[in-house]
Amino acid sequence: MTAAQPDAPVDVHSAAAEAAAEIATARKDILRIATAGSVDDGKSTLIGRLLYDSKAVFEDQYEAVERASKGDYVDLALLTDGLRAEREQGITIDVAYRYFATPRRTFILADTPGHVQYTRNMVTGASTADLAIVLVDARKGMLEQSRRHAFLASLLRVPHLVVAVNKMDLVDWSEETYEAIRDEFTSFAAKLDVPDLTVVPISALHGDNVVRRSENTPWYQGPSLLHHLEHVHVASDRNLIDVRFPVQYVIRPQSDAHHDYRGYAGTVASGVLRPGDEVQVLPSGLTTTIAGIDGPRGPVEEAFAPMSVTVRLADDLDVSRGDLICRPANAPHVTQDLDALVCWMTDEPLRPRQRLAVKHTTRSVRAVVKELQYRLDVNTLHREQDATELGLNDIGRVRLRTTQPLFVDQYSRNRVTGRFILVDEATNATVGAGMLVPGS
Repeated sequence: MTAAQPDAPVDVHSAAAEAAAEIATARKDILRIATAGSVDDGKSTLIGRLLYDSKAVFEDQYEAVERASKGDYVDLALLTDGLRAEREQGITIDVAYRYFATPRRTFILADTPGHVQYTRNMVTGASTADLAIVLVDARKGMLEQSRRHAFLASLLRVPHLVVAVNKMDLVDWSEETYEAIRDEFTSFAAKLDVPDLTVVPISALHGDNVVRRSENTPWYQGPSLLHHLEHVHVASDRNLIDVRFPVQYVIRPQSDAHHDYRGYAGTVASGVLRPGDEVQVLPSGLTTTIAGIDGPRGPVEEAFAPMSVTVRLADDLDVSRGDLICRPANAPHVTQDLDALVCWMTDEPLRPRQRLAVKHTTRSVRAVVKELQYRLDVNTLHREQDATELGLNDIGRVRLRTTQPLFVDQYSRNRVTGRFILVDEATNATVGAGMLVPGS
């Protein structure tokens, strides 16, 4: 074997190079991140720093931010705070989504507001997150809002939680300050269902421990924030046991090339589907086998979350939008009674006997509010049993009765089939988000 010549040209358009690039793209997984923190903790600055230091900001974007900055330094928070009210007040109001990538991973980052009156926005942003970053100001320590954000992250079953102790430069990089906040947060997280907690000391303004390790924290032996985000293991967070495939659309081309083609398109919610597997279709309960699975580029040997595929069945069954394909021996719970924690998202309060529409996966039904069991104080975790309604941004346990059965799992087991949204039938506006919990 001869060594390759160092100056030999590489044909980047060769079949081998294109195949290698396609494999690398397919293997680079996506990490969904939600940030949260109190006002002025520096969330938007941290995201701007991540975007800037990972070379995800164009020159003209940076120049525009430089011109808009009012202080003695470039305000990177302006990269995410796009609303005029946000820039005037220096706070985050709406959920801002930003995208960036490193050679190892692609990131979808939701900058969610920290103020209590925007709880609904944080719930929206964190509902699909794999990891949540909670910022804590090193000068102020843990605040009531910090506890609320950690609780909401655990309520939404975000598998990984990172506490970024920001503004360490303003406390002279004190190891004692960092350890006090770390110990207090760890103690509080022990009361919640937080499977993975990491604490990182940073300065978002100067970039310390954000992308690269900082010389200002020789006492900190952990990774930088971006290094942790690149290497956190999320593949095991997916439910590969319970097969759940909500049917979104029936594909019938009825063309000469595909005269008899009938496929059921949708996104795999959980589990693994393979040709030849025995499956059951709900609500009919009829069983058949999978004849084939088609992806965007042709047939595939297996499909798993969150792939979008078209499933072909061996038998001609009556399957339509809103139906669900599962395994006969591992079916979801079929019920018309829903017990859920609901985050209310509109000014008009939720009250018992109210009528709403429920959107669950690809299925829409009508429902009535049977009972409000309690309202939850997200700051103290106290249950207010005498509550008679849920106001804007309130979270409470609600029992609903639907007109048709739904195919559900507990939210703790499946974040797709365990959640739903509530819709006002008169305005078609989304008024609430629910997470299914075990019935009382």
